[in-house]
Amino acid sequence: MKLPQELIRAKRDGQVLDAEEIEAFIAGLTDGRVTEGQAAAFAMAVFFRGLSLPERVALTRAMTRSGTVLAWDLPGPVLDKHSSGGVGDTVSLPLAPMVAACGGYVPMISGRGLGHTGGTLDKLASIPGYDVAPDLDRFRAVVRESGCAIIGQTADLAPADRRLYAIRDVTGTVESLDLITASILSKKLAAGLDGLVMDVKTGSGAFMASLDDARGLAESIVGVANGAGLRTVALITDMDAPLASSAGNALEVAYALDYLTGQLREPAFHAVTVALGAEMLVLGGLAPDLAEASARLEKALLSGKAAECFGRMVAALGGPADLAERAGEYLPEAPVVRSVHPKEPGIVATIATRELGLAVIGLGGGRTRPQDDIDPAVGLARLARPGEEVGPGRALGIVHARSENEADEAEAALRAAYAVGSDRPATGAAIITRIG
Repeated sequence: MKLPQELIRAKRDGQVLDAEEIEAFIAGLTDGRVTEGQAAAFAMAVFFRGLSLPERVALTRAMTRSGTVLAWDLPGPVLDKHSSGGVGDTVSLPLAPMVAACGGYVPMISGRGLGHTGGTLDKLASIPGYDVAPDLDRFRAVVRESGCAIIGQTADLAPADRRLYAIRDVTGTVESLDLITASILSKKLAAGLDGLVMDVKTGSGAFMASLDDARGLAESIVGVANGAGLRTVALITDMDAPLASSAGNALEVAYALDYLTGQLREPAFHAVTVALGAEMLVLGGLAPDLAEASARLEKALLSGKAAECFGRMVAALGGPADLAERAGEYLPEAPVVRSVHPKEPGIVATIATRELGLAVIGLGGGRTRPQDDIDPAVGLARLARPGEEVGPGRALGIVHARSENEADEAEAALRAAYAVGSDRPATGAAIITRIG
């Protein structure tokens, strides 16, 4: 068997690795025989050289088998959704309890932020007491009792991916289609799912900025997942603007609570959330078609049942039982809150959405190193969307910062990210296409 450095050299030079070589490398990554530097070099070699379909399947399977693979005995289908990442992509927080309210079970294993995107795990970690890394027995119990549980990777589930995920975040290899596919599916296959819906983002705030790249990722995930026996469909959705009008960990939790309780239902966010949930219900046999599935999800929201499921999940994982009613008392708040208005009034034409995500990192809401701590209180709120009129009465957004200096930098970044003109731009649909 090749030494790790020889395997890296082979991939660097464009050679095809066999399944045994990949299995050995991932085993070394799991038990520590492969160093962080070697893992980073492997990720960069894959980034530039790519993997064939057999290599991609082998990497996914090896990462899945690096830990426990769950099996469930539940009275309903085990379903999940995953997003390729974006700015203001808060969908997982309300979607899991919405599907649970409709009879599904959602054991959602989420990651921390990658690059300029926020991580679902970092958002939930801003809830006091919420255990983002319970042991498997507690995880199983919460899923059974609450219908859903959103957690991070435990030491048992796809540990090789957990290590490689952190390295990708800080080595410029996040966008690799091969590594994204293996990372996502290793966690989902380890979770023992009956069905998976993938949300692949495209646009200025996505890792896959072009539609062709997004389609490539969607087809890769659907192909590898279905080949591994996991029924999967993908939706390609728009990320030319932040999906939610908030970006930042506690701010996005507050946004999700407002959505679940009906205080705020922004059209694009609602459309994407319901579309993904409908696909999940149909995959799980909980609705005969997408129209009926959408109606069931709307009912779960309007009845308050979805909000109740979210509350049960939070309480079962150690968070406050009355979070929805008293969010302002529990979620951390930044000491500096500043509205940012355009220099001239007008209509939002375009947004450099990725720059908004980087602004959140600059405020302390993301990482530049795997070991960095995150400030859960900082971020951006009430972000204007393309086509909105902005000026003295409507800000571009609101900066939540730890200090005045950091607020100054975020204000400059926010203004630079927005192009404001006199004409109303054409806006596309939130759901671009379906791969299934």
